[in-house]
Amino acid sequence: MTTPPSTPGIRLGVHLGQQNLSIERLRELWRRIDESFDWLSCWDHLYEAPPQGGTLDHFEALSLLGAMAVETSRVRLGCLVLYVGYRTPGVLAKAATTLDHLSGGRFELGLGSGWHEPECRAFGYPFPPIAERSAMLDESATIIRSLLTQPRTTFGGTHFRVEDASCLPAPVQHRLPIWIGGTGPRRTLPLVAKHADGWNVAYVSAQDFARKSRQLDQACESIGRDPATLRRGVNLAFNLASDEERARAMEGTLRSQWGEEGFSRIAGGLLLGTPDQAARQVAAFLDAGAQDVNIALRFPWDEDALTAYVDEVVPAVRAESG
Repeated sequence: MTTPPSTPGIRLGVHLGQQNLSIERLRELWRRIDESFDWLSCWDHLYEAPPQGGTLDHFEALSLLGAMAVETSRVRLGCLVLYVGYRTPGVLAKAATTLDHLSGGRFELGLGSGWHEPECRAFGYPFPPIAERSAMLDESATIIRSLLTQPRTTFGGTHFRVEDASCLPAPVQHRLPIWIGGTGPRRTLPLVAKHADGWNVAYVSAQDFARKSRQLDQACESIGRDPATLRRGVNLAFNLASDEERARAMEGTLRSQWGEEGFSRIAGGLLLGTPDQAARQVAAFLDAGAQDVNIALRFPWDEDALTAYVDEVVPAVRAESG
C-alpha cells in the first residue's frame, strides 16, 4: 500500500513551459524560482501549447530536467506530466533514478495519458483512443514502481513488457514519488488511487478541483486506501497583469489563442486580473484541498506582475496558511 507523501504542508511552485525561450533565459528563471518557490516543473511536449503547428521554439523535457537538477539546489523538481506514449517504462524509470541522483533526491516523477495529438502525429507516434492510453498509463506505472523499488522486474502487458530488468543505482529517495495527472473519473482517478503518491490537475476552477478531489477520495476508499496518503496539486495558468488595462488585454489574447470554447474550458484555472487579487484566488484552491499550487508560466508574461507575485503574493499566502 502507498505510504503518505513525505513533504508536509503546502508548496507553492512554478510549472515553466520551455517554449519561446532561450536556454540562457530558462537557466536564469530556474535560479530565480529556486530562491523563492518550493517546486519547479516543465511540461512534456515536442510542440508548443496551445498547438500552433510547431511554429515556436520548444525544448525537450527530459534533457531540460537534467539541467534543472544541477542548476538548482533546493526546489523539488518534476515534469507535470510525462506522456507514457513517448518513452518506455524502463527508460522513464532509468531517467527518474538518474534525475534523482543529479538533484540530490529532489525529483518527483509525473505520468499521464497525453493529449497533444498534433505533436504525436508530427513525430510519428500513434495517438490511440483514451481507453488504450489509460491502459498504457496503468502498465507503465506498474512497471516503473517495481523498477524503482524491486531488485528485478518481469512484466508482460498488452503495451509494455520487461524481462528480469534491474534499475541500478536505486533512487536517492527511499520512495521516489510518482504523480499521475488528469481528471477522468472512470479511468484516470482509479489509476491515481492505485499507483500514485500525488495527483495533479491543470486549469480547473476551485469548485471543480474540490469535486474531482471528492471523486478521488471515493476511488481510494473503493480499494481500501486512505485518501489522506495522496498529495494533491493544481496548475494555474499565470495571466496576471500589472494593471487593469493590461489585464483586459491579457484576457483578450487568451481568448484569441485558445478560442472561445477552449477559453471557457480553462477559464476557472487561470490567474487573471492583477496581483492584489491573486492571493485570494490561490487561497480558494488551498481551501478546496490543494496542497501544491503551481503557476504555469508560458512566455510572454507581464514581468512586473510576476515580480509582484513572487515578492508579495507568495509570502502572503504562506503567512495566511501558517
